[in-house]
Amino acid sequence: MDITPVRVRSEYKFVRERPIAPLITEVRDALGDLFDTDVAAVTTEQYRGEVDAVFADGDRAVNVAALVAILRELDVEGDYPGFVVDERLGRTLAATLAGGEPLTTLAEATFHYADVHVHGDEDERAGLDDLDAALAAGFQTRLPGWEWQERESPFAVSAPADE
Repeated sequence: MDITPVRVRSEYKFVRERPIAPLITEVRDALGDLFDTDVAAVTTEQYRGEVDAVFADGDRAVNVAALVAILRELDVEGDYPGFVVDERLGRTLAATLAGGEPLTTLAEATFHYADVHVHGDEDERAGLDDLDAALAAGFQTRLPGWEWQERESPFAVSAPADE
């Protein structure tokens, strides 16, 4: 597989046009119920804006594009034998989208939750539902809407003025 600037642009367009915003909102609603909190819904415009931000970072874009391309093509006869590889790739894509700790770990955990709730059609490649779950997990982690992300952390330490 060759990953060129042209291929990155092609994967960008594919990701940008995926109907992921409703899936993000669905995942957020379910997680909000589990954690007894309200989480903001995500619009298609918010999703696309964040896709734009991810792909504007060339180093991140080439890695995201490669993972997307692999998941789009991945299929395993009977699917189950390929379970580990599509899970690994999906989790890695979600983490790469999230953009660093602690969001990386949250995106990986959210991927597993989203993946259980996303099922592709019988005629789709096995990696496509993992791709959608990864996009939902990674982007929902990046996007605002969680109360804990919108307040100052009680664990932040400020240096004294005389230092």
